Amino acid sequence: CRADTGAKEPYFWNPRTHEFLGRTASSWGLILLFYLVFYIFLGGMFILTMYVMLLTLDDYKPTYQDRLATPGMMIRPRSEAMEILYNPQDTESWDRYTEALDIFLAPYNNSVQVQNNDDCLPDNYFIQEDSGEVRNNPKRSCQFNRTSLDACSGIIDRTYGYQTGQPCVLIKLNRVIGMLPGKDGQSPYVTCGAKKEDADAIGELAFYPPNGTFNLMYFPYYGKKAQVNYSQPLVAVKFLNISVNTDVNVECKINSNTLTTGGERDKFAGRVSFKLRITSSNN
Repeated sequence: CRADTGAKEPYFWNPRTHEFLGRTASSWGLILLFYLVFYIFLGGMFILTMYVMLLTLDDYKPTYQDRLATPGMMIRPRSEAMEILYNPQDTESWDRYTEALDIFLAPYNNSVQVQNNDDCLPDNYFIQEDSGEVRNNPKRSCQFNRTSLDACSGIIDRTYGYQTGQPCVLIKLNRVIGMLPGKDGQSPYVTCGAKKEDADAIGELAFYPPNGTFNLMYFPYYGKKAQVNYSQPLVAVKFLNISVNTDVNVECKINSNTLTTGGERDKFAGRVSFKLRITSSNN
């Protein structure tokens, strides 16, 4: 019998058994081969499932839509806090708002709209169906001319009323593919008002286009890829005699015979709220 010297076999490399980290070359080879085949199989399964999923997708229309039945609304000019605060006597306080509106409305210039979009028949949906497997793409879009915003177009008044204390705010609906917000020739329209505590401070309002309508001819929307020149319809609200040096909490909402404003669960569906304050050193 050989006496036990108490010496341990080297772990990193054993010159006697030619083992590296406790395994022979053939053992390491089998393990590496197993993991290579295993991960190739996993990668192949992932690629196959992605390929099958992509076969079900439409490049022009989402297969499933989980958006709210009633779209949200947004204002321009906008700020992170949804506040419009300025002093008519201080040009710098409102100049950023008018610049933002100039940039936003540039694609709505009449010359651009005439070049890119159609002069459509109002009060009718502009439906452009596909012919079976034949795509009717790119789809055409209806003109929304900047001049239809009248006193809030930035053409009649380059300051959009901010210099005179009668500011304009633009309102738009979020885009939803295939949405038909109205029926029987009745276009959805926007109404605005103040919260109860500010009801006496909001004053008279003017809407452009008349009655604050989103005409039916701008619907349905077919998606950015299918309708590349689509111009979102806008509604402008002009505050004609709002109280100065007062926080006025304004809420605007969509009114339609097919859309409803959200309840407590969906507070931003079909409506938008913002704060408007006009300060004046003359008061």
